[in-house]
Amino acid sequence: MLKSNDVKRRNTYQRKIILDILRSTNIHPTADWIYEQARKEIPNISLGTVYRNLKILKESGQIIEINDGKQSRFDGRIDEHYHFKCISCERIFDVEKEDISGLKVNSKKFTVHRIDILITGVCNLCNGDN
Repeated sequence: MLKSNDVKRRNTYQRKIILDILRSTNIHPTADWIYEQARKEIPNISLGTVYRNLKILKESGQIIEINDGKQSRFDGRIDEHYHFKCISCERIFDVEKEDISGLKVNSKKFTVHRIDILITGVCNLCNGDN
């Protein structure tokens, strides 16, 4: 007998819209922002539906959740990259792995599948270095 979490989830229209929204932006939005965007396509969608589908998309590896201790942001880009959060404007930017040097895990105690890094500082826009 299959447990409920063993059952393959069907791809719903709501989930497709949420994934499309995430893949169409690089601003690393909150669930509330995604909800507002989804309502343009599906006016009767609930915030709970957005949260449930974000959880499913994250668990299935289709999106990344970035949590800075205050709130969760979501990223539709799942290739290996890192994130920078500006402590002034609170925007999150992608950082390519080539832009980080000297990072490796030298331990036989682990099998690394993914490295998630959130770098904090002040972005060039807030520094006035456009």
